[in-house]
Amino acid sequence: MRLQKFLSQAGVCSRRHGEQYILAGRIAVNGRVVAELGTKVDPVQDRVEVDGRPVQLTQTLIYIALNKPRGYVTSCRQPDEKLVVDLVDIPQRVYPVGRLDKDSSGLLLLTNDGRLHHRLSHPSFDHEKEYIVAVDRPIADGALSRMARGMPILGAPTRPAAVKRLTPNRFRITLQEGRNRQIRRMVRKVGHRVTRLQRVRIANITLGRLAPGSWRHLTAKEKAALLP
Repeated sequence: MRLQKFLSQAGVCSRRHGEQYILAGRIAVNGRVVAELGTKVDPVQDRVEVDGRPVQLTQTLIYIALNKPRGYVTSCRQPDEKLVVDLVDIPQRVYPVGRLDKDSSGLLLLTNDGRLHHRLSHPSFDHEKEYIVAVDRPIADGALSRMARGMPILGAPTRPAAVKRLTPNRFRITLQEGRNRQIRRMVRKVGHRVTRLQRVRIANITLGRLAPGSWRHLTAKEKAALLP
């Protein structure tokens, strides 16, 4: 199998990040550093190392829902930062699916299954992500309507979104895409500033009463809905 697929199934990282690891010279196969993306390995016969540490295919696939607190980054390696992976105390190595910026909180999925990362990251699957947003002052109905219809950010219009007011300065928004800091950019576009952003749902998985910094394994029903 391709080396980046091996890294994904072994729970090291997603395939995309696996390509970055390979190009950075962090992967060795049978004692030789490999920097070619087309490299294939035999999971049984070949010895694969990441940063000098041996890696094997993971036998048990792990799926976790975490309530990410503010101040943590969705990265597996970032010096001088608090990492979401450090909140999950299990022997298997898992990595975040998608991103939730440092100043945001709420539902984040972690796994060692590269298939899930692909399904939730690729726009063709249309998985919804739902957020509760607080802004700096009361927001007008017209501004909420603009966000619901779609607006240009990062060089292209956003897709239509479901938006519902909760209080004068709080609303719920459901997206089927996930551009970089999308909600914060949309709110800024209508003249406001986000003061609190919490993700409460990804596809069929809800945050529920999970406390900040706490996590749980997905149920069999949740996994079946995500990976039919």
